[in-house]
Amino acid sequence: MLVVDGTTDRERRERHVEAPGAGRTAVLRLLVRRLQLLPVLLLAGGVLLDLLTPPHFSAEALYTAAPMASAALLSLRATVLAGIGACAADSLVLTHFGFIGESGGLSELATVATVSAFAVVVNRLMHYRDVRLQSAREVALAVQRAVLPQPPPVVGPLRVAVRYRSAAREAQIGGDLYGVQDTPFGVRCLVGDVRGKGVGAVKVVDVALGVFREAAEEEPTLDGIAARLERALLREAARRTGPERTEGFVTAVLAEVPPAGTELRLVNRGHPAPLLLERGGGVRAVEPPEFALPLCLGGLGPEAGREVTGTVPFPPGATLLLFTDGLSEAKDRTGAFYDPAAALRGREVAGPDDLLDVLLDDVDRHTGGRIDDDLALVALTSRRTGW
Repeated sequence: MLVVDGTTDRERRERHVEAPGAGRTAVLRLLVRRLQLLPVLLLAGGVLLDLLTPPHFSAEALYTAAPMASAALLSLRATVLAGIGACAADSLVLTHFGFIGESGGLSELATVATVSAFAVVVNRLMHYRDVRLQSAREVALAVQRAVLPQPPPVVGPLRVAVRYRSAAREAQIGGDLYGVQDTPFGVRCLVGDVRGKGVGAVKVVDVALGVFREAAEEEPTLDGIAARLERALLREAARRTGPERTEGFVTAVLAEVPPAGTELRLVNRGHPAPLLLERGGGVRAVEPPEFALPLCLGGLGPEAGREVTGTVPFPPGATLLLFTDGLSEAKDRTGAFYDPAAALRGREVAGPDDLLDVLLDDVDRHTGGRIDDDLALVALTSRRTGW
């Protein structure tokens, strides 16, 4: 036995992968919208400053700032109009004070015109950069959907929800992985964390999920799935060079809910223990009968070749929460780790989607929107009575 210690659905499914710093991005966009009047304010302020100060004082800096602000905030057309406005405003002020024909006045006007032209070039460069960045995001999203597909909201006797956040700001996938699959043996789930980052970690994720999808349909036990994962990941590691060849590993939890939906079977390979949330707000950590080493390192431990699957009851309406250490190791400004069990204890939510939304909002408050590691969450809720 295991030891157990004390919006719309469519919108939720579409945002199951969330970019890091999503809250900061929304604030930045709001700030940009409010700054769109900045070029006009700079031009108006420049004219007023020139008219209300002695003739020898010049607001040239404000006239040049207006088109540059437009280049960063607005469209090409708005940038061109801001440049024309800056040149016109400066010309009118120079004419008003009789400086338009003097060398100093012509030099000032030439500076404003030059900066305005340069602002157009900057605007185009930023536009092309944004186009390339958007293209890269779309490619990353396509890769994410191929490697980590969104499971249906109902799988066998369970309601299912997933969320994924990558620590890399512009990436959509990293070294965490999840898979949920309905099989002849029941609903089987894999949540794991690959040591390392970058393209190499994504490749390991692809290998692990490919093996899991095949083995989940064929292996009668979770230990058999874990053994196949171990062999496949060792073959993948043998193709690598450098430290990853000998030091690479994957922490993982394999979970199974048989068709009757009355119990949970789990294998934990060096991964954070899942949480079992029961009706009434109870939260308990599901520990393995004995601790096993991560995948790729299993041959080093005494449990090599021995079954390590444990079983616990799965009460009606209960939820199993599986997560990667990006959740349990999320830190606040003082360095304190986030405690998901304490955060969820006593809370009642409407279902797995609401649970993960509440959890992510709470993590954002704890960390101030900053995450340093990839984060994958899977919630499996019993449908026998529903929440």
